[in-house]
Parts: sequence; structure tokens; C-alpha cells
Amino acid sequence: MTQATAPTRATGVEMTHRQILEALSGLLLGMFVAILSSTVVSNALPRIITELKGGQSAYTWVVTSTLLATTATTPIWGKLADLTSKKILVQLSLTIFVLGSVLAGLSQSTEQLIACRVLQGVGAGGLTALAQVIMATMIAPRERGRYSGYLGAVLALGTIGGPLIGGAIVDTSWLGWRWCFYVGVPFAIAALVVLQKTLHLPVVKRQVKIDWWGATLITAAVSLLLIWVTLAGDKYDWLSWQSAVMVTGAVALGVLAVRVENRASEPMIPPRLFRNRTITLAVVASIAVGVGMFGASVFLSQYFQISRGASPTMSGLMTMPMILGLLVSSVVVGRIITRTGRWKRYLVAGSALLTAGFALMGTIRYDTPYWHLAIYMALIGLGLGMTMQNLVLAVQNTVDTHELGAASSVVAFFRSLGGAVGVSVLGAVLGHRVKDYIADGLTALGIPASSSGSGGVLPDVHSLPGPIRTVVESAYGHGAGDIFLAAAPFGLIALIAVIFIKEIPLRQHTGDALTDTVAQEESTVAAGGGAAVARTGTRD
Repeated sequence: MTQATAPTRATGVEMTHRQILEALSGLLLGMFVAILSSTVVSNALPRIITELKGGQSAYTWVVTSTLLATTATTPIWGKLADLTSKKILVQLSLTIFVLGSVLAGLSQSTEQLIACRVLQGVGAGGLTALAQVIMATMIAPRERGRYSGYLGAVLALGTIGGPLIGGAIVDTSWLGWRWCFYVGVPFAIAALVVLQKTLHLPVVKRQVKIDWWGATLITAAVSLLLIWVTLAGDKYDWLSWQSAVMVTGAVALGVLAVRVENRASEPMIPPRLFRNRTITLAVVASIAVGVGMFGASVFLSQYFQISRGASPTMSGLMTMPMILGLLVSSVVVGRIITRTGRWKRYLVAGSALLTAGFALMGTIRYDTPYWHLAIYMALIGLGLGMTMQNLVLAVQNTVDTHELGAASSVVAFFRSLGGAVGVSVLGAVLGHRVKDYIADGLTALGIPASSSGSGGVLPDVHSLPGPIRTVVESAYGHGAGDIFLAAAPFGLIALIAVIFIKEIPLRQHTGDALTDTVAQEESTVAAGGGAAVARTGTRD
């Protein structure tokens, strides 16, 4: 029996390469919608915040709110995927995401926009968790690298197309930035139709038990921590009674969440998973990758538009080296992993490239030659393409079928958590550094700091007088370099974590780890093969 027609041990059906692609088509289209809706906004965000009269804090929270909602709900979606219909769940998450997008387009203030972005994050949490779970259900770990490459290609396509489409929309006077939120609706409807026709998975009939207390406490702890980071140094000092109360409260909520998770029958984040060395180290690496990926790269559009005076469309074009690097590495490395079954060397190489890319980006200023930026961004893209999907793959290869949802969502959860913390922390750092750089620059010109005209609102550099514009561009350029430099140590943490992960060759089947081990011995131990089949037959 060939790999192309081998029965998947999770579904009990034979699926050819074509059948798998047909089943994944709607899922990939749904992922494209989520990515497109996110990246379309990225280049429009500086314009959106300026028109809605928001400041750096609002800019940060428009991104953080989505990541926080994604982080909080990813484990819930992952747990539901272990307990009920994955097809219905992915359709529901897509519907929620589209609803949040439409409402975001109707926002009249930054507060309304942030609230709608939370709803988007709930849907994105489902798409993030379920895409990995469904792929793991249908495709053996050894073959999954090949299909992860397709997922990486869709990721790259949405990431490339989004900024370009978003820039064009913002720069078109008769459309405006609100259409950035509407443009994904037709694709979403198409995804729902395709999913209904092509995605057919067995439904696991078990009683659904969601650990709502655990989810609430985890969300509350993370939210309180992010609120503290965002406001500290602005509304109150870092060393103050407000800081003490919020940090103590976040720690207390976290401890209580751990206690609840240890006692829950169906915990959101099963503590037993962390007894697995691979999962623990992959989580550490995912947090670090999330900090760097979201926390630093989310401010690239702001850098290009404010520091370099680029239009939203041009800003999208200028990020192409990073996206092309991600596309190439995810597709090529995915195919190599499928052919060889080896994955650790690519995690190590990707983490090293990520660290080097962030460190080099830490040297940028407003007048850095673009070809330097292109090289640095390409390194970051190559590193992300090698690490993002393969960290999930390494974890899925070590767990049983009935825990695929929980294990996959744990990695996605901590990556999103790292991203939310990274955006919040680095956004706060950027705001403080820019404020200081502007004050220093204006003082050197003998001009009061208030003359920058920003008043806490993101500036429109095109409307500023020449000398002040140069000061503002320089401040944002230097600040962007600072946050990339701050992200570099997190890439190093990811590198150290993946070095200590023990490489286990990818399994040939989608069944339990124990089942697969027995299956590999079928040629010599007939009884073991029978036991494997017996155990598999009762799984679904």
C-alpha cells in the first residue's frame, strides 16, 4: 500500500493526494480569508488611527485585542475539536470572523474598532486551532510537511496580497479604509460553501465539557498583565502602587488558573501535556517566536509610512522580501521534511535566522538604505517559514490522536500569547522612546515639544513643517530599531529551546504514538499489529 492511498488511522478511510487537497481546499480558503482580513488592515492601520484620532496606545490595542481574543479562545476551539464536529466548528469560527470584520468596518471610534477586533479574534482563534487539527486528523505526520507547505503558501499569498490590496483601497478616495474590512466577505462566503461540499470528517460523539473557569481565569490574568504593560510609564510609574496591584493580581489569577486546570476533568490547557519535553520546549519557542513575529513585525507598516513617508500601497510593496522569504522557506522546507522525515535542523536554522534578522533590524533608522532593510526582512521571513508550522508538527508527532486538538491549540495559544505580550510591551516601548526622541530633537532645534502637533495622536508627517517632519521621522525610525533590537533576545530564546528538543522521526500514520510504534513492528510481531488495529478501531 502506498503512502498516497494509505488509510489514515484517525479517520479510517483511504484518501489520495487529490482527495486530501479537495478536503483541505475550503479550509485553506478560510485561512486565506483570515490572513487577508488581518494583513489588509496592517498597512491601513496608521491611516485608520489617524482618522479616528487615536494615539500609539490605540494603535497597539487594535492589534493586541485581536491577539488576546485569539489567545483566550484557541484552547476552547481546540478542546471542542476533540469533542465534537470539526467541520461545524470551522464554519462557525469563519462566520464569527466575518461578522467581526463587517462590524469593524462600521466603527466610528478607536474604542468601537477595538471591540470589533475582539470579535474577529474569537473567530481567528478557531481558524488557527482547527486548521492544524483538521490537517493532523487527515494526514500522517510524515506527509504533513508537504501539506504544511501548502498552508505556508496560502499564508504567504494572503500576507503578500493583503497589504497591497489594503494599500490600494486606502489610497482610492472613493473606497476608503472601511472597505479593508469588507473585502474578505466574498471569499468567506465561498469558503463556507466549499467547506460544506468538500470537508467530510467523522464526528466524535462525546459529552462536551468546557473548562469555562479555567478559560476565564487565564484570560483575566493575561488581560490584566497587558493592561498594566500598556499603561505603565504613561498613566502611572512602573514602580507604583498601581503597578504592584495589577502585577500581584495577574500573578494571583495565574496561580488560581493553574489550580483550576489541575482539577478540571477537561482542562483548557491539560497540565499533563507539559510532562512531555518536546511540548514544553516547543511552547517556550512558540512564545519567543510569537513575541518576535507579532510584536516587532506589526510595527513595520508604521515605520514605512511615518519614518519613510511611504503610501499604504508602497508600504505593502516594501515588506515583500519578508513575505517572499516566508513563502520560499515554508514550501521548500515542508517538502524536504516530507521526503526525509527530519525536522529539527530546520527549526534550529530558522530560529538562528530569526535572531539574526531581528538583531540586524535593530540597526535601522529612518534613512537606512532600503536594500539593507530588504536583506534583514528576508532573513526574518526565512526564519518564520522554518519555525511556525514545524513547531506544531513536532508537537503533533508526539501525542495521541484524541489529544491532537489540545496539543495543537496549546502551541497556537502560547504563540498568540507571546504575540499579544510582544505587541503590548514593544508598543509601549515604542511610544515612550518616540516621545523622548521627539522631545530631544525639538529641543535641539530650539522648538517646544508641543510644536510637533501630535498631541499623543499618530502624526501625519506630510502635514508637518520640514524641520519638525525630519525630527518625527527620525524619532519613529530610531524607535522602530529599538523594538526590533528588543525582540532579538526572544529569537535567541527560541533557538536555545529548539536545540534541546529531541528529534523523533515523523510517524507514517495519523494514529496514536503508541499505535504507530506497534504498526511499524507489524512485519515481525503479528500480534502487535492486531492490537494496533483493535485499538484504532475504537478511536472514532
